[in-house]
Amino acid sequence: MIFLHKLLPIFLLPTGVVLILLLAGLWFKRRWLMSCAIILLWLSSAPIISHYALRAAENWAERIPANKALTADAIVVLSGGREVAPGSAAVSEWVDGDRFFGGIELFKAGKAPWLVFTGGWSPGNAKARLEGDVLSEYAQEFGVPKTQILTTKKVVNTEEEAQAVVALLQAHAQKKSHRILLVTSAFHMPRAKYLFEHTGLEVIIFPVDFKSSGGDELSLLDFLPNAGSLQQTEMAWRELYGRLFYAIVRW
Repeated sequence: MIFLHKLLPIFLLPTGVVLILLLAGLWFKRRWLMSCAIILLWLSSAPIISHYALRAAENWAERIPANKALTADAIVVLSGGREVAPGSAAVSEWVDGDRFFGGIELFKAGKAPWLVFTGGWSPGNAKARLEGDVLSEYAQEFGVPKTQILTTKKVVNTEEEAQAVVALLQAHAQKKSHRILLVTSAFHMPRAKYLFEHTGLEVIIFPVDFKSSGGDELSLLDFLPNAGSLQQTEMAWRELYGRLFYAIVRW
């Protein structure tokens, strides 16, 4: 199932669809198929398209200061901010620290007594330490007491994170229900919120790591294709496919 989640969307993302259209056009000698491929590639690579695709994936959310957030029983920071660098030492490096620092900010603002990190793990980096263990050490360096940090077992996707967090909170508290401040990337938040609420948790969202910027004025460059915008468009598509998958499974 892990590899199915990773591989199947490849053929449904713009790059995969473009390649299929081009191959079909060459095989069947149909120019209109190749024309559709070019149009799709251009649109998917245009900054204006990637911007609105990302904003839709982010559910049009906005970033708020940590001191404006509501209080909860625990702050839950999802994995996804670290990557293993090349080399036998398998050193963990930052990909994006917004999730981690968002959790630290909430804890420093007194929004919850527990700071929870999930034990993210990937089959592609089997020798790497669990992300939660790495972030726990960083949090202690930032002044968070070790006694107020919790880490989950090994998890490979958001659904497993939700299940592991519920089990962890139930093991460390006498309450049957818990209210959490969920910290993850804005584009990932709607799906994460859905999965965590499905376990019975009350979820307060704290989206970070916004991929779309605010306040930029429209220009000619927003209509010209580039590789970065294509990557962002595919990120948005992949997330929307993920939501559709879980919606179908739950149904």
